[in-house]
Amino acid sequence: MNQKIFINKAEASGIIALDLSDYKPTTEVVELDIKDHLFMGMIVKEKEFKESIAAVDFSVYNEKAVGIICSTDAIIPPWAYMLIMEKLAPYASYADLNNGEAVLLDLWKRRLIYADLRHYKNQKVVVRASTHHDPALYLLAAGLLKPLVKSLMYGEIGLPKVIFKN
Repeated sequence: MNQKIFINKAEASGIIALDLSDYKPTTEVVELDIKDHLFMGMIVKEKEFKESIAAVDFSVYNEKAVGIICSTDAIIPPWAYMLIMEKLAPYASYADLNNGEAVLLDLWKRRLIYADLRHYKNQKVVVRASTHHDPALYLLAAGLLKPLVKSLMYGEIGLPKVIFKN
């Protein structure tokens, strides 16, 4: 009987994949809007602002990443941010003056920067494509992998787009 043997060319290529999803933070990201603590939603009146912040139960931010925003065009003095951070510090795992999406991206980039990528050294690596990932992650991945890998590609193992080869 004539038997055909199928060879998995993708597996035989020796290409290994890096999936950026593996580095996505699992920390919940929430936003804290300063507007809710301003006089008429627009003005920082020191006494009223401090009282409003003191009344907040900051434990709701426990082990969460917090994006601090102001959804109005108010001018917020730097001490107000410091006061908020003083209250958040015992609870929040991370806080930044940015929206939730930007905070998530920052945490994601940090995880990638501090990842142990040594197992990609001298390998043919494809960074898996996803329309759900911010292009900044691909930029960062290319910069981190360039000094390590033999070749860098984008897409899928079976049909990658070659970025560079050494």
